[in-house]
Amino acid sequence: MFKMFRVHVYHAPVDDKPGGTATRLKALAEAGVHLEYVRSERAEGKPGQGDLFVSPKQVKAEFDLVKAAGFHEVQEPIVMRFQGDDKKGLGGRVTMEWEKAGINLHGLMMTVLDGKFVGLAHFDTADDANKAAQLLAELGTKD
Repeated sequence: MFKMFRVHVYHAPVDDKPGGTATRLKALAEAGVHLEYVRSERAEGKPGQGDLFVSPKQVKAEFDLVKAAGFHEVQEPIVMRFQGDDKKGLGGRVTMEWEKAGINLHGLMMTVLDGKFVGLAHFDTADDANKAAQLLAELGTKD
């Protein structure tokens, strides 16, 4: 059985230097924000700048705190978190089903801990994310 959830992602620019990301994350921590997703990268075509993407726990009060800290919600890419019991070959089966359905991944990260897996898939469109969720539900009912 799999679960899949939309991850509401917020963005803020950071300086691409030691402490650039830490400064933003510290402000969120001091505001009491509990993050479930963090991604940081250099800003393409902007020397000295980076991009920080975060998602708080899915609670409105947390969304408000993130906005107050200077982040804004982004609509692309669409990030979905999926999780469930780990099985051998699972990553290949999931991505193969998505490929057969014509779903193009913007990005993918999967990991396993204590017999459970969690993945974060980045999709280009809401339609792709919805198709992926449906296929994941169907896979979850198969052995």
